[in-house]
Amino acid sequence: MAFCKLPLAVVCLLGLTIILPSNAQDTPDDYLSAHNTARAEVGVGPMTWDDNVASYAQNYANQRIGDCNLVHSGGPYGENIAWSSGDMSGTDAVNMWVNEKSNYDYNSNSCTGGECGHYTQVIWKNSVRLGCAKVRCNSGGTFIGCNYDPPGNYDGQRPY
Repeated sequence: MAFCKLPLAVVCLLGLTIILPSNAQDTPDDYLSAHNTARAEVGVGPMTWDDNVASYAQNYANQRIGDCNLVHSGGPYGENIAWSSGDMSGTDAVNMWVNEKSNYDYNSNSCTGGECGHYTQVIWKNSVRLGCAKVRCNSGGTFIGCNYDPPGNYDGQRPY
């Protein structure tokens, strides 16, 4: 019966500590922080969250629930997508894209030694609005997509 004597506030706090970690690193601020940290490293200004872009990202992510395929949407925004067979946070996805930095050579404005297009979209100076979404796929995997407005990665142009 000692449990019954716990104040309601303590019970609520304990409940929140169980629920909140499941959403950790998936908030708009989490996505923005991961993007803006990478942008600041190369002297590019911060992005802002855009609900319209986020809605587009969510609609597209919802279409991927059944198969989790990494099929690009071809829509009006720049795009980065990630898939994991298990759980992946939004921050994990952004960090994965940013880790392509070592493959980007600014002097030649090209990828050397691997993919770098996800990274260059993250730091694209003209992309100033961000929207991201995450879904748990029927297969048990995770699909994460971020969209950028205006889009980046134009041939012949440097990201910054």
